[in-house]
Amino acid sequence: MTLSTLEKQEAKLKQLNQNIKAEKSKIEQNLGKQIIKTANLDYTDLSNQKIKDLAQKIATILNHEPNNQL
Repeated sequence: MTLSTLEKQEAKLKQLNQNIKAEKSKIEQNLGKQIIKTANLDYTDLSNQKIKDLAQKIATILNHEPNNQL
């Protein structure tokens, strides 16, 4: 392979990694929004500590479910 071909593949790989990061971010945002909406949480009451506590509670519940499924 020539250097140009390797550079093109590297550019494609970087773009793919950026796409993966963007998709992960969308999923994280959507999950957070759905939890807030479904639990009828008030945004004004959600401090960083409360968010961490809530995430820990959710993780505990999920980790005690068979195969992490609800």
